Amino acid sequence: MRFTAFLIKYAEIAIKGKNRPIFEDALVKQIRRALKNVDGSFHVYKTQGRMHVDTEGEFDYDGAVAALRKVFGITTICPVLVLSDEGFDALKENVVDYMIGTHGDGEHSFKVNARRARKNFPVESMEINARVGEAILSAMPGMHVDVREPEIMLHIEIREKIYVYSISIPGAGGMPVGTGGKAMLLLSGGIDSPVAGYRIAKRGVMLNAVYFHAPPYTSERARQKVEDLARIVSEYAGEIWLHVVNFTEIQKYIYEKCPHDELTIIMRRYMMRIAERIALETDCLGLVTGESIGQVASQTMQSLVATNEVCTTLPVFRPLIAFDKQEIVETSKAIGSYETSILPFEDCCTIWVAKHPVTKPSVKVIRRHEENLREKIDEMVERAVTERDVVKI
Repeated sequence: MRFTAFLIKYAEIAIKGKNRPIFEDALVKQIRRALKNVDGSFHVYKTQGRMHVDTEGEFDYDGAVAALRKVFGITTICPVLVLSDEGFDALKENVVDYMIGTHGDGEHSFKVNARRARKNFPVESMEINARVGEAILSAMPGMHVDVREPEIMLHIEIREKIYVYSISIPGAGGMPVGTGGKAMLLLSGGIDSPVAGYRIAKRGVMLNAVYFHAPPYTSERARQKVEDLARIVSEYAGEIWLHVVNFTEIQKYIYEKCPHDELTIIMRRYMMRIAERIALETDCLGLVTGESIGQVASQTMQSLVATNEVCTTLPVFRPLIAFDKQEIVETSKAIGSYETSILPFEDCCTIWVAKHPVTKPSVKVIRRHEENLREKIDEMVERAVTERDVVKI
């Protein structure tokens, strides 16, 4: 069966009242972005309460579906057969051919749901349902009608043209990227932070990202791994500007001047300070991390309080805060980042870890120990920020 269009369905956008056109326009923009690299010619447009993707000539059907499934805001993708109006008998024959081509000659229950939006069509909706259903039963003996819970819901919409569809492919859900502001993702080479980026983007948030690199202790392959993860997230979130910060000098200085059981917390605090500064410079409205309560020593409630304390301007969003590790891993596999995340190229967060890190840090004690850094830390931070690399993903 050669489909010639897609009907795009959404849910949450429909309750946005007077702001609904803003969200619909954002969804059109994201659909066009997603289809830009798919072979074929696509025309994306909206009508009242609907979103359409029409095709011209040959196109990559599987590629188009895969791209559309990564667009936040879409709940359902319906491949559509578009027919010209050649009368009811032609419609009936085309629909029977469609059912045979799409659903074979298997045993299924079905229901015909016709909508005659164009009233000059000679047959009314109820009669279309009955007569088309009868034709399907005659041509496909394994089929039977179930008007309450059919396995196949066959839609026939009579508009300027006639639209026939029965397949519903789940979309990504959420809200269109670009409708929820912009945030800075602290992206590492682990499993959690790409999932956090995916989750926050699902709420319509555009992403920038910051990665803390520590050469020569971390290799160029570690950096490439993070760029690859950013690229995977960008398939859902759109364009990402990745800010690569050289953190080696700061880490070594903290290691020399501060208690080793507090290394992780103090390093994390400086990462948050730097991330907030870059976020403010790039018009981001918040920071995003992949932290989950109690997963590691730096993610206890006390540790999170100590980390948050240095973010004086922007909020910190933690989409995974109540997720357990298995839930995070499952999402990572679903979005395609897991296999990259587990590659054995360590980042700076895993290399500079104390054997027995503090799990209940006192903010007052941490502040006091950070005084040991006062002589050089500000210039180091300034250098790390101003000399960072920026990569467009």
